[in-house]
Amino acid sequence: MTQQQYDFDLFTIGGGSGGVRASRFAAQYGARVALAEKQYLGGTCVNVGCIPKKLLSYSAHYHDDLRDAAGFGWDIGDTRFDWKKLIANKDEEITRLNGIYGDLLSSAGVTTFDGHATIEDAHTVRVNGQRITARYILIATGGRPTLPGVPGEEFGIVSDDFFHMKELPDHAVVAGGGYIAVELAAILNGLGTKVTLVHRGSQLLRGMDADLGKFLAEEMRKKGIDVRCGTKFRSIQLKDDGTRQVHFENGETLDVNTVVFATGRHANTENMGLEQVGVKLTPTGGVEVDADFRTSIPSIFAVGDVINRIALTPVALAEGMVVASALFDNGSRKISYENIPTAVFSHPNVATVGITEEAARAKYGQIKVFKSDFKALKHTISGSKERVLMKLIVDEASDRVLGVHMIGPDAGEIIQGFAIALQSGATKTHFDMTIGIHPTIAEEFVTMRTPILQTV
Repeated sequence: MTQQQYDFDLFTIGGGSGGVRASRFAAQYGARVALAEKQYLGGTCVNVGCIPKKLLSYSAHYHDDLRDAAGFGWDIGDTRFDWKKLIANKDEEITRLNGIYGDLLSSAGVTTFDGHATIEDAHTVRVNGQRITARYILIATGGRPTLPGVPGEEFGIVSDDFFHMKELPDHAVVAGGGYIAVELAAILNGLGTKVTLVHRGSQLLRGMDADLGKFLAEEMRKKGIDVRCGTKFRSIQLKDDGTRQVHFENGETLDVNTVVFATGRHANTENMGLEQVGVKLTPTGGVEVDADFRTSIPSIFAVGDVINRIALTPVALAEGMVVASALFDNGSRKISYENIPTAVFSHPNVATVGITEEAARAKYGQIKVFKSDFKALKHTISGSKERVLMKLIVDEASDRVLGVHMIGPDAGEIIQGFAIALQSGATKTHFDMTIGIHPTIAEEFVTMRTPILQTV
């Protein structure tokens, strides 16, 4: 079959960040492109991830802001929070964004199909009973929350459900220790829910610098969250009054209104025909791809959360652009998985770029660690006990900054700029030569002079 005998040059399965970006760019390069989405345009990020989470996080922050205002002379008076109004306003914004994604595809000339797509062979998909051929197929179906496999888990909810709760619970258990768990726990706490955060591991935010997880746990406890590490579920029972009785392996029980599971995610690869056509999957269920995002079938590619690399929206966007460029342009776009910044919108925020202290020791041997733990100027009179943690990891031999880590207000906004510095190979000398903006939290990164630890 020649190129012109295909119905399309590219058929994308999945209308999330990676799929939409790849489709738009491919169409702009002159390709004939189609995209199928069975649920909603924008994927996890727009609908049940980054965007609604950040909107709810903003709302939850007002609890601290209103309390802190007293120290600055404000008498706020009685306040009231309306969960239903927040969710309605959030839904309105998501609907607006869904429409924008549709308009972006339409204006780029991408043909869209509303339905579940399956792959029949290396160049054929089927949607709503219609058989469609394409020179290339792109899998961008994302992922979904994973349940932990404990008896009674059906009485809990996952993060997707969280954004559609009808009522704000009085008391909730949030299960998990990763970024989703701490974000949802912080939102609930800020909106007035009593929160118990239960994690089977020894510390929060596994995979990030160890100091971040320890420091965040203490800051969350200051805000009234009951953080329990090293605690495992045994079962959940639904009581006659509708409450959930949570049983832990240590023998303790807890009666709550809601159990939120944030215990991991897995790739959406089921019922797509992948095994039948020979697309290899990784041991964790993601689609296996090479450095060019090509699967075991040369005409089929995959990007985003479905490949189980780094599940971040900007990463999926970058991967999608790489594939579009490789297939229909000059292939000049590349992606590096080093120095990818990320933020956790817990309260307080966490943000990081580069490698951890432990990884730096293992890779570089001799390193310098700079760390500062302090109360921000705002809280010198707000009455809050919240503190900020900032940390730099430096290679002693080259003086290059290997990692920048932070917990504190607007950490994501601050770390974004330092990500550019690391990507450019900045050294500690460069940091030291930079004049800070005073008085800000961010200036601390360019005023730390004495290493707290030197390893050999």
